[in-house]
Amino acid sequence: MRILDIERCDLNIKSNSSSHHTELFGEERLLVRRGEPFIIILHLKHGSEEFKQGETSFTLIVETGPLPRKESDTKVSFSLGESIVDTEWSASALNESSGNTVSVTINSSPNSPIGLYSLTLDQEGQKTNLGNFILLFNAWCPRDAVYMQSETKRQEYVLSQHGQIYKGTHKRIKGMPWNFGQFGEGILDICLKMLDENPKFVFDADKDCSARRNPVYVTRVLSAMINSNDDRGVLVGKWGEISDGVHPGEWIGSGDILRQWAERGPVRYGQCWVFASLACTVSRSLGIPCRVVTNFGSAHDSDANLLIENLYDEDGESLSNGDSIWNFHVWVDSWMARPDLGSKYDGWQASDPTPQERSDGVFCCGPASLRSIKEGELTKKYDAPFIFAEVNADVVDMVRLSNGQFVEFSGSTKSVGRFISTKAVGSDKRRDITHKYKYAEGSAEERQVYEKAQHHNKLQQRGEEPGLHLKIKLSDGMIMGSDFEVYAVLTNNHMETKTCNFLFIAKAVSYNGKLGDTCGFISDRVEVPSGEERRLSLKLEYDSYGSVITSDRLILLSAITVDKQTIDYHKAEKTIVLDEPDIEIKLVGEALVNQPVTAEMTLLNPLPEPLHNCSFTVEGVDLTNGKPITVKYVRSIPKQEAKTSVELSPTSSGSSVLLVNFDSDNLRNIKSFINVVVMA
Repeated sequence: MRILDIERCDLNIKSNSSSHHTELFGEERLLVRRGEPFIIILHLKHGSEEFKQGETSFTLIVETGPLPRKESDTKVSFSLGESIVDTEWSASALNESSGNTVSVTINSSPNSPIGLYSLTLDQEGQKTNLGNFILLFNAWCPRDAVYMQSETKRQEYVLSQHGQIYKGTHKRIKGMPWNFGQFGEGILDICLKMLDENPKFVFDADKDCSARRNPVYVTRVLSAMINSNDDRGVLVGKWGEISDGVHPGEWIGSGDILRQWAERGPVRYGQCWVFASLACTVSRSLGIPCRVVTNFGSAHDSDANLLIENLYDEDGESLSNGDSIWNFHVWVDSWMARPDLGSKYDGWQASDPTPQERSDGVFCCGPASLRSIKEGELTKKYDAPFIFAEVNADVVDMVRLSNGQFVEFSGSTKSVGRFISTKAVGSDKRRDITHKYKYAEGSAEERQVYEKAQHHNKLQQRGEEPGLHLKIKLSDGMIMGSDFEVYAVLTNNHMETKTCNFLFIAKAVSYNGKLGDTCGFISDRVEVPSGEERRLSLKLEYDSYGSVITSDRLILLSAITVDKQTIDYHKAEKTIVLDEPDIEIKLVGEALVNQPVTAEMTLLNPLPEPLHNCSFTVEGVDLTNGKPITVKYVRSIPKQEAKTSVELSPTSSGSSVLLVNFDSDNLRNIKSFINVVVMA
C-alpha cells in the first residue's frame, strides 16, 4: 500500500466558500454546507510516493463535539471511493498533473450534525491532522431538511443581512429597519457558543451534539437560549420602566447584542422584536432559512382555553385576569421538513423566543407548523395551541356584578390575528401572510377550524350579544408633540330610546397591552333616540400624554356605555400610534471602497420643549467596521432641527444599508435607513 508523505493541506477556502455560499463569512477558515461536495488539496513532500488511483488509499475521519462517537454520528470514518456518494460521508481523489498534489473531493452527509469539525487523514494508523471546518445547514441541497427550492427565497431568508420589522397597530403599520448581520465578524462563533451553553448540552453533550442534525431541535434550543429566563441566555426581557441597561427600542442590529453576550453574559434589555430579530440572525448564520413575523392584535392566552376574557367591574374599570391582547407581537418562521409530524406539515414553522409561557418546563415556544396552526391541529408539537390562540382566539367581554356573578356583554371573533406581516422577498415592502396562519376571518373554514380547536381543548364556542353601536373616529395630524381630537360615536339602532352613561377614556399603553396612566377622560349621561347618534369629543394634549406614553408611542382609546339598571354594557376600543418625525439621511459624495464618506442626518424636533441627551447611532454592514457608531450632543431646541454627521468607512463594494437611530430624553428611538451602493 502506498503511503503519502504530506507536507501540508490546502483547504481551498476561496473556491469552497464560493460554491457553498459562505464567502460572506470571510476567507479565514473553511465553512461548508452539508450534503454538498468540497475539495481540499494535499501537497506532498518532495520525493513522496505519488498518488495512483486504485493503488493509493486512505481513510478520512471527521469528528465534532467534545465526545465524538460513531454511534452518535459525531465521528465518521470513510475511505476513498471511485466517486462520492451524495447521501453520506464519502470521498474520492485525483492526482494533479504535477504529480505533487492530490485533489480530494469530500461530500458530507445531508443529515450530519452541524458544528465545528476536525478532519484527519489515516494511513494504516498513521494519522495526519488536515485542519478544521464548520458544517452548516444547506438550503441549496434537496436532501437537507432545510432545502428551499427558490433561489430568490434562499437569497432573502439565508443570505440577506438586512430586514424590516413591523410595529404599530393594524391600522398604522410601520416598518423598522434591522441589521441582522449574520455574517459579521465573530457572529457564527457566538451562535455555536450559544448551542454549547444550552442546558441540554451541559446535561448530555453527546446527545445534544448528535441532535444538531435536526433543525427542529436546533430551533427549539435557540428559542430557549435567545432569552435568559432559564439559563445564561442572550437577552433579558423587560416591559416596565427601564432605568438601567439599554432600552429595547435603541437596538438597531443583532451584532452588538450577541458580542456583548459573548463577552459579559445576558444583555439588558429586549422586547419581542429584539428577541425575534436575534433568532433570525442566529438561524440564518447556521443556515436555517428564517423570516421575522409580526402579528397585530396578538392574543396571550394564559389559561389555554382559546378565549381572551376581558373582565370589568360595574363602572367599566378593567380587572386583571392574566389574558391579554398585545397591539403587536413579533416572532420568527423557520423553513424545514417535519418528519416527526409527516410531510404535510413541512415548510414554515413558527417559533417564539420571547419568554411568555413555559413549554416542557422551559421558556421557549415552537417550532409549530403553520399548516397545523391553520388547520387547528393542536395536538401537533410544539406549542401549537398557544400560537393558534395568538392568531385566532375569540374575545369575550364580561362584567362582574355586585353579587360576584360574571355576565358576558360583548365579544369578537375577528379582533385577534390581523395583518400578519413579514418583509417581502427581494424588496423592503410588507407582505401580508395572514392566509398562511388562518382561513379568512368569519369564513366557514375559519369557524370550523376554531370549533375543532375548541374541541381539542374540551370547550364550547361562545357567541356574541348584539347591542348599541359604538365607534371611535380619529382626526388627521396625530403627530408626537401635537394636540389633536378623537371622537366616540354612539348609534342607537333599537326601536326605543336608550339612556346610559357614556365614558370615553384615553390611556397610555405598551405594545404588549399593559396599561399605563390616563391621559384623557370625558363622560356624560346621554339619551339617544332610536336611529340617532351621540358623540363625545376628547382632546388629547401633549401636556397630558407626553409624560405618560412609552417609546412605543401608543394610546388606547376606550368608549364604554353603562346601563346598570338593565345590565347593558357596550365597549369599543382603538389603539392609536402617534406619527414620529422623519430622519433625513444623505451621503456627501460618492461611496467608494476604502475611501471615507460622510453621512449627514437631520431630524426636526416636533415637541414644544427641548430635547436633552440627544444621540444619533448608525450601523451598516461593511460601512461602520462591524459595530455601531454613536454621536452624542446635549440639546435640541423646540421645533428646530437636530443635525449631525458621521464618517463611514466602506470596506467592500456592492449594496448595503445604513441604519440610523435617534434617541433623546423625550423623543425615543426614531429609526430610518437608506440603501447605499459602494463602488469599487
